[in-house]
Amino acid sequence: MDTHAPAGSGIGFRSRHYRDFLDGEPDVGWLEVHSENYFGDGGFDLHVLEHVRARYPISLHGVGLSLGSADILRARHLDKLVRLVDRVEPALVSEHLCWGALGERHFNDLLPMPFTDEALGLMIERVTQVQEALRRTILVENVSSYVTYRDSTMSEMEFLVELARRSGCGLLLDVNNLHVNAANHGHDARAELERVPAGVVGEIHLAGHSAVDGLLVDDHGSPVVTPVWQLYEAACRRLGPLPTLIEWDTSVPELPVLLSEAARATAVREASRG
Repeated sequence: MDTHAPAGSGIGFRSRHYRDFLDGEPDVGWLEVHSENYFGDGGFDLHVLEHVRARYPISLHGVGLSLGSADILRARHLDKLVRLVDRVEPALVSEHLCWGALGERHFNDLLPMPFTDEALGLMIERVTQVQEALRRTILVENVSSYVTYRDSTMSEMEFLVELARRSGCGLLLDVNNLHVNAANHGHDARAELERVPAGVVGEIHLAGHSAVDGLLVDDHGSPVVTPVWQLYEAACRRLGPLPTLIEWDTSVPELPVLLSEAARATAVREASRG
C-alpha cells in the first residue's frame, strides 16, 4: 500500500479510536491529526501515530501556529512542527487563515482575518516562511467566523485564491465553513465556491454544525447536514475528486459512524464524476 498519497475519504483520528486502529485496520482512505497533539518527543500518542503511519497516509492539520497574528510568527511552534513533519513524513500539511495569539497570550481559537491588502501581504510572508522551513507546500484553510471587518476589501475566497497565487500554497476548502459563513454573514456560498479555480485546492473538509441564537456554529459535533452535502457535490463537480475529510471533534461517536460519513462522501464524489 502507498501510505504517502491520500486518496478518497479520510477521518479525523482521535484518541477514542486508537484501540480500533491498534487492533485492526479499519477500511478508510487516510487519517488526519491535529499537529499540536504530537509535538512531544515520545509517549503513547506519538507511538500510535507512528503505528498508523505505517498503514495509512497521514495529514497534519495545525490549529495553533497563528499565521495571521500581527506581531510575530511563533518560532518555537514552527520548530516543533518541522520536527514532526520530518518524523512523520505526512502526505499533507495544513494550517488556518486566522490569528489566535498576541505576545505571550494564546486565545485557543481560530480568529478571523480582515480581508485587506495589508493582511494579504502579512499572510504571504508568513506562509512563505513556513513553506521554506518545512521545505514543502502547505494548504491554508478557510475558517468559520461570526464577525466581519468593515475594512475588508475582498471576499474570503478572493483573499485565499490570491494568497495561493502569490505564495505558492494550496487551499484546504472547508465546505461546512463555507456554508456556515454564508448563513451567518448573508452571502451566497455557491458564488464564493465559483471564485475558486480548479487545481488550487488540495483537500476538502466536511463537518457538522449547530444553530445557536440565530447563528450557525462550527462545532464539529454532529453529522454533515443536507445543504453541506449539496455544496460538497457542487465542489466536486467544479474541483474534481479531491481527498475529503470527515471532521468530528466534539461528542466523538463510535468509529462506524465516522466510517459511514466517509463512505457517503465517497459516494457523492463518485456520483459527481458523471
